[in-house]
Amino acid sequence: MILVAALLAGCTVLRPAETVRLRVLQLNLCNSGMALGCYTGRAVDQAAEVIRAERPEVVTLNEICSGDVDTLERAMRQVPDDVVVAAFQPARNGRTGEPYRCVDGQRYGIGVLVRLAAPDRGHAVHHGFYPAQDPADPEQRAWLCVEAGTDLLACTTHLAYTSATLALAQCTHLLGTAVPQLHADSGHRPTVVSGDLNLRQGGSPDVRSCVPAGYGHRHDGGVQQLMATAELKIDATRSVDMDRTTDHAAFLVTLTTVRQPPPAA
Repeated sequence: MILVAALLAGCTVLRPAETVRLRVLQLNLCNSGMALGCYTGRAVDQAAEVIRAERPEVVTLNEICSGDVDTLERAMRQVPDDVVVAAFQPARNGRTGEPYRCVDGQRYGIGVLVRLAAPDRGHAVHHGFYPAQDPADPEQRAWLCVEAGTDLLACTTHLAYTSATLALAQCTHLLGTAVPQLHADSGHRPTVVSGDLNLRQGGSPDVRSCVPAGYGHRHDGGVQQLMATAELKIDATRSVDMDRTTDHAAFLVTLTTVRQPPPAA
């Protein structure tokens, strides 16, 4: 009996797989101050309200200033033990090589927020600039991904608006080169790519031309798109009103995946 008890004490107990919900909120806040047709100065405060109300696990951010990430990270961390990773990537000024700037001098670009399951088992941030850029547009576009342990790779981008053909080339690079390279380097994991791609389903070219085989895809009826690897089942999508603080409604996508918890000792 003592031997049996000792053997059982040393056993590893496999826990049953669990279904995990993942809510991804895409926001284009038009907050640089340069685009006067959509800039209001109120979009970040409205975004914080939406984040607190919807409690997403992932937020992808386009057309933001660097300080906006801190504000929205605080909105996402609603209880003391919330673990939130915040990442920001500025666009590059093609004329100077320096970060592109908002009107107030802050760096301008894209961001990702990810709420991790506590404790944080490790994360990494990856980014890059597209090889194809519009030489007439000083804003050079970038991509940004947060790797949350083995559970998730969450990416965003804001593609070129001057040419749909160029935006498609950038999208193809992200989904066909950059993300597969991250999978090769760190191991495959469930992946979401969400952002303002300046491409439409049914457009010319069609955004579906850069969606890899096996990926799920949804859109907001316009240029905001979400793509996800096959492990993530897309359950629902809806637009969330931004109260005229920016020219894009928020785009909320709910996904589920089956995850095997770590074994119990």
